Amino acid sequence: MDTYSFLRQLADSWVLLVMTLFFLGTIVWAFRPGSRKEHADTANIVFRNETTVQDDADQTPEADK
Repeated sequence: MDTYSFLRQLADSWVLLVMTLFFLGTIVWAFRPGSRKEHADTANIVFRNETTVQDDADQTPEADK
């Protein structure tokens, strides 16, 4: 058996099985119980240092008012 045929059969069987199991494992890991808080925290990273208009008004010096 030449190298190409061997690699083709390997990719058609075992590598496909490994890739499918990896994909399914990733989906299960992403939707595992208890991960909602972690995903919500990650989604709100961009808003951590944002201040509101009211916060900005509270921080202005009295002389500027």
